Amino acid sequence: MSDIIPNPAYRIETKRLVIRCYHPLDARLLEQSVLESLEHLKPWMAWAHDEPVSLEARTKAVQSFRGKFDLGENYIYGIFNADETRLLGGTGLHPRIGENQLEIGYWIHKDFINQGLVTESTAALTKVAFEICRVHRVEIHCDPDNLASAAVPRKLGYTHEGSLRQKTPFLERWSDSMVWGMLESEYPSSPAARAEVKVFGASGERLV
Repeated sequence: MSDIIPNPAYRIETKRLVIRCYHPLDARLLEQSVLESLEHLKPWMAWAHDEPVSLEARTKAVQSFRGKFDLGENYIYGIFNADETRLLGGTGLHPRIGENQLEIGYWIHKDFINQGLVTESTAALTKVAFEICRVHRVEIHCDPDNLASAAVPRKLGYTHEGSLRQKTPFLERWSDSMVWGMLESEYPSSPAARAEVKVFGASGERLV
């Protein structure tokens, strides 16, 4: 079986958010969001310690996000406010954990924590993973000390399957990793299945 998991969902709209693939012109919005949130992100995101980077480098990164999305290699999304004037965070469906499985990752701007936005976006991506990508399994990984991050899969009906000791390289140390999972058989009865979303393809066609 091919490692590629087709995902035609280029744009997802929820009650408060637009979750979509990146365009090169999003580089400045991404720069603003990341730089304003560095101290909030550094304890949990190793890439935050490489900041700041030049606008040219960030534009190339955004182009890479879109290129990999189009090729079906990795599905990285920006989380935007409803009118898409501000980038509130990032998320993604990552095909890196095994055949017919996806992992959801996320980060949020410091000004938008504790507002349920990550739960809202993660519910939407869970719905896309199971109903559009038709995967067997979805996972969420997080540091056990990141209580806010761990609360997201718990709210959406994921099962905490265990914590792996010193699993993830983080700067000069190894961090533990909680593993949360949901199976396709569990999804229909989960809170994520009740997420209200509109999903659109690359040409703007309505998928859901």
